[in-house]
Amino acid sequence: MADTAPSRVVSINLCTDQLAMMLAAPGQLVSVSRLAADPHSSAMAQEARAFPANHGRAEEIYLLKPDLVLAGRYSARATVNMLRRVGLRVELFDTATSLTDTRDRIAQMARVLGRDAEGAALIADFDMRLATLDAPESGRRAALYHPNGYSLGGGTLADDILRAGGFGNVARDLGQTGGGTLALEQLVMAAPDLLIRAEALPGASRSEDVMAHPSLERLAASTAGLRITSPDWICGTPHVLGAVATVARAREGLK
Repeated sequence: MADTAPSRVVSINLCTDQLAMMLAAPGQLVSVSRLAADPHSSAMAQEARAFPANHGRAEEIYLLKPDLVLAGRYSARATVNMLRRVGLRVELFDTATSLTDTRDRIAQMARVLGRDAEGAALIADFDMRLATLDAPESGRRAALYHPNGYSLGGGTLADDILRAGGFGNVARDLGQTGGGTLALEQLVMAAPDLLIRAEALPGASRSEDVMAHPSLERLAASTAGLRITSPDWICGTPHVLGAVATVARAREGLK
């Protein structure tokens, strides 16, 4: 725990937004990023509307007079550096790439906010809920397939969500580490037991053309499928358990 808990905290990262909203004391968190209120990205969009939004610009953050700024490891480096140059404390959070990382991010947030007891309680609840969901490897394999043929392989939070739900990951089995493009031909030949696709977003995008390819439609028709939105899958927060539960239910529905 910090010697003195911060009293004016500003978050400029989608994932720190949500952890801070879960753990901050009343009045401690004074602003979250604009993405926090986006239901396509944030699992806590409704809660975020209670906080003033920021756009992550150094000038606006400085004018909020924070004594702690929460940022992601990949937040704009120029912004982070400028905030530090003017004497503001900036805490960086690494991206969670596993469920274990999620526990670590909760603990880190609790520490920097001076809310260790609340963090311990949240971790205990997370562990208890995960224990009821975590399934042994079933021999079944799932594939995540999104616009532009994007998928997530080994070393990602999504891969660990699939594992906890009882599935192997086709992209990982094909040698993919991290996020990247999975050729449609590879996906079809891999014949996953479960195909997980993103819900189409409003508007039109050429990146989504592959999602209407006849080969993908035939694969979807011949295997179990899920349509998902992203919020529960993006950040290392307790909301990832919603994604695990969704995958586990899909596994239980397989014959």
